Amino acid sequence: MSFATPLALAGLALVPLVLAGYLFHQWRRTRYAERFARRALLPGVIDRAPGWRRHVPFALFLLALSTLLVGVARPHAIVSTPREEATVILALDVSGSMGAKDVAPTRLAAARAAARVFLEKVPEKFRIGIVSFADRAQVALPPTQNREAARDALAALSLGEGTAIGDAITLTLDLGRGLRAGQPADEAPPVAVLLLSDGAQTVGRLTPAAAAARARALRIPVYTVALGTAAGVVERELLGGYREIIRVPPDPETLRRVATATRAEFFLAPDSEQLAQVYEELGSRLGERRERREVSDLFAAAGGGLLLVGGALSALWFRRLP
Repeated sequence: MSFATPLALAGLALVPLVLAGYLFHQWRRTRYAERFARRALLPGVIDRAPGWRRHVPFALFLLALSTLLVGVARPHAIVSTPREEATVILALDVSGSMGAKDVAPTRLAAARAAARVFLEKVPEKFRIGIVSFADRAQVALPPTQNREAARDALAALSLGEGTAIGDAITLTLDLGRGLRAGQPADEAPPVAVLLLSDGAQTVGRLTPAAAAARARALRIPVYTVALGTAAGVVERELLGGYREIIRVPPDPETLRRVATATRAEFFLAPDSEQLAQVYEELGSRLGERRERREVSDLFAAAGGGLLLVGGALSALWFRRLP
Protein backbone atom coordinates (compact mmCIF):
# COMPACT_ATOMS: atom_id res chain seq x y z
CA MET A 1 0.00 0.00 0.00
CA SER A 2 1.24 3.51 -0.82
CA PHE A 3 0.05 6.99 0.16
CA ALA A 4 -0.45 10.13 -1.93
CA THR A 5 0.09 12.38 1.12
CA PRO A 6 2.24 10.34 3.51
CA LEU A 7 2.90 13.36 5.76
CA ALA A 8 -0.70 13.09 6.93
CA LEU A 9 0.27 9.86 8.69
CA ALA A 10 2.03 12.02 11.26
CA GLY A 11 -1.45 12.57 12.69
CA LEU A 12 -1.30 9.01 14.00
CA ALA A 13 0.94 10.38 16.75
CA LEU A 14 -2.29 11.68 18.32
CA VAL A 15 -3.51 8.13 18.92
CA PRO A 16 -1.06 7.19 21.71
CA LEU A 17 -1.58 10.62 23.28
CA VAL A 18 -5.35 10.11 23.37
CA LEU A 19 -4.83 6.60 24.76
CA ALA A 20 -2.49 7.94 27.46
CA GLY A 21 -5.06 10.58 28.42
CA TYR A 22 -7.77 7.92 28.67
CA LEU A 23 -5.61 5.66 30.84
CA PHE A 24 -4.76 8.60 33.11
CA HIS A 25 -8.45 9.44 33.42
CA GLN A 26 -9.27 5.84 34.34
CA TRP A 27 -6.48 5.83 36.93
CA ARG A 28 -7.86 8.99 38.55
CA ARG A 29 -11.36 7.48 38.64
CA THR A 30 -9.98 4.38 40.35
CA ARG A 31 -8.08 6.39 42.96
CA TYR A 32 -11.17 8.49 43.66
CA ALA A 33 -13.33 5.37 44.09
CA GLU A 34 -10.82 3.85 46.50
CA ARG A 35 -11.52 6.64 49.00
CA PHE A 36 -15.02 5.24 49.49
CA ALA A 37 -14.24 1.55 49.01
CA ARG A 38 -14.93 0.73 52.69
CA ARG A 39 -18.26 2.41 52.98
CA ALA A 40 -20.87 -0.10 53.99
CA LEU A 41 -23.52 1.38 51.72
CA LEU A 42 -21.40 1.21 48.55
CA PRO A 43 -22.60 -2.28 47.50
CA GLY A 44 -26.16 -1.08 47.75
CA VAL A 45 -25.52 1.97 45.68
CA ILE A 46 -23.62 0.26 42.83
CA ASP A 47 -25.54 -2.60 41.27
CA ARG A 48 -22.83 -4.02 39.07
CA ALA A 49 -19.50 -2.74 37.74
CA PRO A 50 -19.44 -2.33 33.96
CA GLY A 51 -16.15 -4.25 33.71
CA TRP A 52 -14.65 -4.64 30.23
CA ARG A 53 -17.70 -3.08 28.54
CA ARG A 54 -16.66 0.32 29.89
CA HIS A 55 -13.64 0.33 27.55
CA VAL A 56 -15.25 -1.03 24.36
CA PRO A 57 -16.73 2.27 23.06
CA PHE A 58 -13.44 4.06 23.61
CA ALA A 59 -11.49 1.27 21.91
CA LEU A 60 -13.80 1.56 18.89
CA PHE A 61 -13.38 5.34 18.93
CA LEU A 62 -9.59 4.96 18.98
CA LEU A 63 -9.69 2.47 16.12
CA ALA A 64 -12.01 4.78 14.15
CA LEU A 65 -9.65 7.71 14.71
CA SER A 66 -6.69 5.69 13.43
CA THR A 67 -8.65 4.54 10.38
CA LEU A 68 -9.79 8.06 9.51
CA LEU A 69 -6.26 9.43 9.88
CA VAL A 70 -4.95 6.78 7.48
CA GLY A 71 -7.71 7.73 5.04
CA VAL A 72 -6.59 11.37 5.16
CA ALA A 73 -3.20 10.20 3.82
CA ARG A 74 -5.03 9.03 0.65
CA PRO A 75 -3.93 5.37 0.59
CA HIS A 76 -3.60 3.53 -2.72
CA ALA A 77 -3.79 -0.25 -3.05
CA ILE A 78 -3.56 -2.84 -5.80
CA VAL A 79 -7.09 -4.11 -6.42
CA SER A 80 -8.63 -6.56 -8.86
CA THR A 81 -11.19 -5.20 -11.30
CA PRO A 82 -13.12 -6.94 -14.09
CA ARG A 83 -11.34 -6.79 -17.43
CA GLU A 84 -13.71 -5.92 -20.24
CA GLU A 85 -11.57 -6.65 -23.29
CA ALA A 86 -8.64 -8.97 -23.90
CA THR A 87 -7.48 -11.72 -26.23
CA VAL A 88 -6.54 -15.21 -25.11
CA ILE A 89 -4.89 -17.53 -27.62
CA LEU A 90 -5.09 -21.22 -26.81
CA ALA A 91 -2.14 -23.22 -28.16
CA LEU A 92 -3.03 -26.92 -28.02
CA ASP A 93 -0.62 -29.78 -28.61
CA VAL A 94 -2.11 -32.35 -31.02
CA SER A 95 0.95 -34.58 -31.35
CA GLY A 96 0.54 -38.35 -31.26
CA SER A 97 1.33 -38.53 -27.55
CA MET A 98 -1.87 -36.59 -26.84
CA GLY A 99 -3.70 -39.82 -27.66
CA ALA A 100 -2.43 -41.40 -24.43
CA LYS A 101 -5.17 -42.59 -22.11
CA ASP A 102 -3.52 -41.87 -18.77
CA VAL A 103 -5.82 -38.83 -18.70
CA ALA A 104 -9.30 -40.15 -19.44
CA PRO A 105 -10.57 -40.57 -22.04
CA THR A 106 -7.42 -39.29 -23.79
CA ARG A 107 -5.14 -36.33 -23.16
CA LEU A 108 -6.47 -34.48 -26.18
CA ALA A 109 -10.12 -35.18 -25.36
CA ALA A 110 -9.61 -34.00 -21.78
CA ALA A 111 -7.87 -30.85 -22.99
CA ARG A 112 -10.70 -30.18 -25.44
CA ALA A 113 -13.38 -30.65 -22.76
CA ALA A 114 -11.59 -28.41 -20.29
CA ALA A 115 -11.11 -25.76 -22.98
CA ARG A 116 -14.88 -25.64 -23.44
CA VAL A 117 -15.21 -24.89 -19.73
CA PHE A 118 -12.60 -22.15 -20.15
CA LEU A 119 -14.67 -20.58 -22.94
CA GLU A 120 -17.58 -20.26 -20.52
CA LYS A 121 -15.42 -18.84 -17.74
CA VAL A 122 -13.83 -15.86 -19.52
CA PRO A 123 -15.94 -12.73 -20.20
CA GLU A 124 -18.04 -12.68 -23.36
CA LYS A 125 -16.17 -9.69 -24.78
CA PHE A 126 -12.89 -11.60 -24.74
CA ARG A 127 -11.63 -12.75 -28.10
CA ILE A 128 -10.46 -16.35 -28.23
CA GLY A 129 -7.98 -17.68 -30.78
CA ILE A 130 -6.87 -21.29 -31.20
CA VAL A 131 -3.54 -22.57 -32.51
CA SER A 132 -2.89 -26.29 -32.89
CA PHE A 133 0.57 -27.75 -33.25
CA ALA A 134 2.21 -31.08 -33.96
CA ASP A 135 5.13 -31.13 -36.44
CA ARG A 136 4.04 -27.63 -37.43
CA ALA A 137 1.82 -24.94 -35.95
CA GLN A 138 -1.32 -23.68 -37.63
CA VAL A 139 -4.19 -21.33 -36.85
CA ALA A 140 -7.29 -23.33 -36.08
CA LEU A 141 -9.32 -20.19 -35.30
CA PRO A 142 -8.36 -16.50 -35.59
CA PRO A 143 -9.23 -14.49 -32.45
CA THR A 144 -12.98 -13.98 -32.26
CA GLN A 145 -15.79 -13.43 -29.78
CA ASN A 146 -17.81 -16.17 -31.46
CA ARG A 147 -17.88 -18.94 -28.85
CA GLU A 148 -19.68 -21.37 -31.14
CA ALA A 149 -16.91 -21.06 -33.71
CA ALA A 150 -14.38 -21.73 -30.96
CA ARG A 151 -16.20 -24.88 -29.90
CA ASP A 152 -16.33 -26.09 -33.50
CA ALA A 153 -12.60 -25.44 -33.91
CA LEU A 154 -11.86 -27.46 -30.78
CA ALA A 155 -14.01 -30.34 -32.00
CA ALA A 156 -12.16 -30.41 -35.33
CA LEU A 157 -8.71 -30.93 -33.80
CA SER A 158 -7.05 -34.21 -34.76
CA LEU A 159 -3.80 -35.94 -33.83
CA GLY A 160 -0.59 -35.52 -35.80
CA GLU A 161 3.11 -36.25 -35.32
CA GLY A 162 5.93 -34.26 -33.73
CA THR A 163 5.90 -31.39 -31.24
CA ALA A 164 6.86 -27.88 -32.39
CA ILE A 165 6.41 -25.86 -29.21
CA GLY A 166 8.65 -22.97 -30.28
CA ASP A 167 6.84 -22.53 -33.59
CA ALA A 168 3.48 -22.63 -31.82
CA ILE A 169 4.48 -19.83 -29.45
CA THR A 170 5.82 -17.79 -32.37
CA LEU A 171 2.53 -18.15 -34.24
CA THR A 172 0.51 -17.02 -31.21
CA LEU A 173 2.79 -13.99 -30.91
CA ASP A 174 2.20 -13.11 -34.55
CA LEU A 175 -1.54 -13.20 -33.91
CA GLY A 176 -1.12 -11.02 -30.83
CA ARG A 177 1.01 -8.45 -32.64
CA GLY A 178 -1.55 -8.28 -35.45
CA LEU A 179 -4.26 -7.37 -32.95
CA ARG A 180 -2.12 -4.61 -31.48
CA ALA A 181 -1.11 -3.11 -34.82
CA GLY A 182 -1.78 0.62 -35.02
CA GLN A 183 -2.65 0.96 -31.33
CA PRO A 184 -0.55 2.57 -28.59
CA ALA A 185 1.00 -0.06 -26.32
CA ASP A 186 -0.70 1.37 -23.21
CA GLU A 187 -4.14 1.44 -24.86
CA ALA A 188 -4.22 -1.87 -26.72
CA PRO A 189 -6.25 -4.66 -25.07
CA PRO A 190 -3.95 -7.20 -23.41
CA VAL A 191 -3.02 -10.47 -25.07
CA ALA A 192 -2.21 -13.69 -23.23
CA VAL A 193 -1.28 -17.16 -24.43
CA LEU A 194 -2.35 -20.41 -22.80
CA LEU A 195 -0.20 -23.29 -24.06
CA LEU A 196 -0.98 -26.90 -23.26
CA SER A 197 1.40 -29.68 -24.15
CA ASP A 198 2.60 -33.01 -22.82
CA GLY A 199 6.05 -33.44 -24.32
CA ALA A 200 9.40 -31.98 -25.19
CA GLN A 201 10.01 -30.26 -28.51
CA THR A 202 10.99 -32.72 -31.25
CA VAL A 203 10.74 -30.54 -34.39
CA GLY A 204 10.49 -26.86 -35.27
CA ARG A 205 12.50 -23.90 -36.48
CA LEU A 206 12.58 -22.01 -33.18
CA THR A 207 13.36 -23.39 -29.73
CA PRO A 208 10.92 -22.82 -26.84
CA ALA A 209 13.53 -20.66 -25.07
CA ALA A 210 13.96 -18.37 -28.09
CA ALA A 211 10.20 -18.10 -28.57
CA ALA A 212 9.76 -17.29 -24.88
CA ALA A 213 12.34 -14.50 -25.19
CA ARG A 214 10.31 -12.98 -28.04
CA ALA A 215 7.13 -13.24 -25.96
CA ARG A 216 8.80 -11.44 -23.07
CA ALA A 217 10.01 -8.67 -25.37
CA LEU A 218 6.44 -8.22 -26.60
CA ARG A 219 5.11 -8.39 -23.03
CA ILE A 220 2.81 -11.28 -23.87
CA PRO A 221 2.63 -13.79 -20.99
CA VAL A 222 2.60 -17.47 -21.95
CA TYR A 223 0.82 -19.58 -19.34
CA THR A 224 1.77 -23.23 -19.71
CA VAL A 225 0.14 -26.48 -18.65
CA ALA A 226 1.91 -29.84 -18.62
CA LEU A 227 -0.60 -32.61 -19.15
CA GLY A 228 -0.18 -36.30 -18.46
CA THR A 229 1.63 -38.68 -16.12
CA ALA A 230 4.90 -40.60 -16.23
CA ALA A 231 2.89 -43.77 -16.88
CA GLY A 232 1.39 -42.48 -20.14
CA VAL A 233 1.81 -44.68 -23.22
CA VAL A 234 0.53 -44.79 -26.79
CA GLU A 235 0.12 -47.93 -28.91
CA ARG A 236 0.83 -48.27 -32.60
CA GLU A 237 -0.10 -50.99 -35.03
CA LEU A 238 2.86 -52.56 -36.87
CA LEU A 239 3.03 -54.82 -39.87
CA GLY A 240 2.31 -58.44 -39.12
CA GLY A 241 -0.24 -57.66 -36.43
CA TYR A 242 2.33 -56.53 -33.90
CA ARG A 243 1.72 -53.62 -31.55
CA GLU A 244 4.31 -51.10 -30.42
CA ILE A 245 3.97 -49.49 -26.98
CA ILE A 246 5.72 -46.13 -26.60
CA ARG A 247 6.14 -44.35 -23.28
CA VAL A 248 5.16 -40.68 -23.48
CA PRO A 249 5.86 -38.97 -20.12
CA PRO A 250 5.28 -35.20 -19.98
CA ASP A 251 8.15 -32.71 -20.01
CA PRO A 252 7.17 -30.15 -17.37
CA GLU A 253 10.58 -28.45 -17.13
CA THR A 254 10.47 -27.02 -20.66
CA LEU A 255 7.02 -25.59 -20.08
CA ARG A 256 7.99 -24.28 -16.65
CA ARG A 257 10.91 -22.37 -18.15
CA VAL A 258 8.68 -20.85 -20.85
CA ALA A 259 6.19 -19.59 -18.27
CA THR A 260 8.91 -18.22 -16.00
CA ALA A 261 10.67 -16.42 -18.88
CA THR A 262 7.44 -14.68 -19.91
CA ARG A 263 6.46 -13.77 -16.33
CA ALA A 264 3.45 -16.06 -16.43
CA GLU A 265 2.66 -19.24 -14.49
CA PHE A 266 3.17 -22.94 -15.00
CA PHE A 267 0.62 -25.59 -14.03
CA LEU A 268 0.96 -29.35 -13.76
CA ALA A 269 -2.28 -31.16 -14.61
CA PRO A 270 -1.75 -34.93 -14.38
CA ASP A 271 -5.45 -35.75 -14.73
CA SER A 272 -8.63 -34.38 -16.27
CA GLU A 273 -10.00 -33.06 -12.96
CA GLN A 274 -6.94 -30.94 -12.23
CA LEU A 275 -6.83 -29.80 -15.85
CA ALA A 276 -10.38 -28.48 -15.53
CA GLN A 277 -9.39 -26.65 -12.33
CA VAL A 278 -6.44 -25.06 -14.13
CA TYR A 279 -8.66 -23.78 -16.93
CA GLU A 280 -11.18 -22.45 -14.44
CA GLU A 281 -8.52 -20.69 -12.38
CA LEU A 282 -6.90 -19.14 -15.43
CA GLY A 283 -10.29 -18.01 -16.69
CA SER A 284 -10.79 -16.13 -13.41
CA ARG A 285 -7.31 -14.59 -13.50
CA LEU A 286 -7.44 -13.51 -17.12
CA GLY A 287 -10.91 -12.06 -16.56
CA GLU A 288 -9.51 -9.63 -13.99
CA ARG A 289 -6.78 -7.06 -13.97
CA ARG A 290 -4.83 -5.58 -11.08
CA GLU A 291 -4.56 -1.82 -10.91
CA ARG A 292 -3.54 0.78 -8.36
CA ARG A 293 -6.53 2.64 -6.99
CA GLU A 294 -7.14 5.14 -4.20
CA VAL A 295 -9.07 3.53 -1.34
CA SER A 296 -9.60 6.56 0.92
CA ASP A 297 -13.35 6.06 0.69
CA LEU A 298 -13.04 2.59 2.21
CA PHE A 299 -11.12 3.94 5.20
CA ALA A 300 -13.64 6.77 5.62
CA ALA A 301 -16.54 4.32 5.55
CA ALA A 302 -14.80 1.97 8.00
CA GLY A 303 -14.01 4.84 10.39
CA GLY A 304 -17.56 6.16 10.27
CA GLY A 305 -18.94 2.68 10.85
CA LEU A 306 -16.73 2.17 13.90
CA LEU A 307 -17.88 5.50 15.35
CA LEU A 308 -21.53 4.52 14.88
CA VAL A 309 -21.02 1.13 16.51
CA GLY A 310 -19.15 2.67 19.44
CA GLY A 311 -21.86 5.30 19.96
CA ALA A 312 -24.62 2.70 19.74
CA LEU A 313 -22.96 0.44 22.33
CA SER A 314 -22.37 3.36 24.69
CA ALA A 315 -26.01 4.43 24.42
CA LEU A 316 -27.23 0.86 24.88
CA TRP A 317 -25.04 -0.05 27.84
CA PHE A 318 -24.64 3.28 29.66
CA ARG A 319 -27.50 5.46 28.34
CA ARG A 320 -25.03 8.05 27.16
CA LEU A 321 -22.73 8.81 24.25
CA PRO A 322 -18.97 8.49 24.72
